[in-house]
Amino acid sequence: MTGATPAEIAIEVKGLSKSFGGREVVHDLSMQVRRGSIYGFLGPNGSGKTTTIRMLCGLLTPDGGEGTCLGFDIRRDADKIKRRVGYMTQRFSLYQDLSVRENLEFVARLYGMPDPQGSARDMVQRLGLAGRERQLAGELSGGWKQRLALGACTLPNPQLLLLDEPTAGVDPKARRDFWNEIHALAGEGLTVLVSTHYMDEAERCHEIAYIAYGHLLAHGTVSEVIAQSELTTYTVSGDDLRELTADLAGKPGVDMVAPFGTSLHVSGRDRTALESSIAPWRNKDGLHWQPAAPSLEDVFIDLMNRSRDNFQ
Repeated sequence: MTGATPAEIAIEVKGLSKSFGGREVVHDLSMQVRRGSIYGFLGPNGSGKTTTIRMLCGLLTPDGGEGTCLGFDIRRDADKIKRRVGYMTQRFSLYQDLSVRENLEFVARLYGMPDPQGSARDMVQRLGLAGRERQLAGELSGGWKQRLALGACTLPNPQLLLLDEPTAGVDPKARRDFWNEIHALAGEGLTVLVSTHYMDEAERCHEIAYIAYGHLLAHGTVSEVIAQSELTTYTVSGDDLRELTADLAGKPGVDMVAPFGTSLHVSGRDRTALESSIAPWRNKDGLHWQPAAPSLEDVFIDLMNRSRDNFQ
């Protein structure tokens, strides 16, 4: 990121590292997050995303490196940072046997807010929960539970919101409604760090970072990450796609062959080698080849393939 003043930066860290049980989970990670932005973390399970997020906001002390979060040192001022952070985990963590209103009032009292009932009532209205305030939290659907959890962790007006795969198992409409609210919060100045495996959610982030087995492999806007991949991609439709997949897999220059509906995406970073490997199939009857811009999912799959090699 360039051109950002200190007042515009929510998080800036350099050289963060963390090990557990002798295994380095995060290696020499440096990054910067602008205030009011939505920053997405992508990567395989167990690759250090949650550990990274927790170090960025002072919830976990790094073994090496330094940085600031919300203007506070992540090592010396962890308690000050925690008081300004809302953390929403994938697992619903509110009281199942309390109503929507009771859960929100409890959170308001926990944080010493001056008008718990009024704060809860305002949040019910904001999140479209009117009419459900007396419903037990445990009886809510997955989408409504996530909306309630979002309301609870933003009720104390945090400056930074952490979302750990917040919409897993939630239907598409509920996911869209949830993200509309996230963008509204960011528009009011809230900084959001979110881990996700959904490509459409990653594309709704202002910037993204791909982390694999402790290494930051790519970061920037979605268009920047796609451009950095330097992938040449073709979409192939027609007959014998299974045979084509088997033949191209592992060939020089072919870094990815993946089905997308009734077609294949064939991609590689070495354009010359890729063109040579696909040449025997380019004019085969029944196959239609079309140059295509690589999608974020193409880049994600390519990085996953490379990151497995890194781990081994």
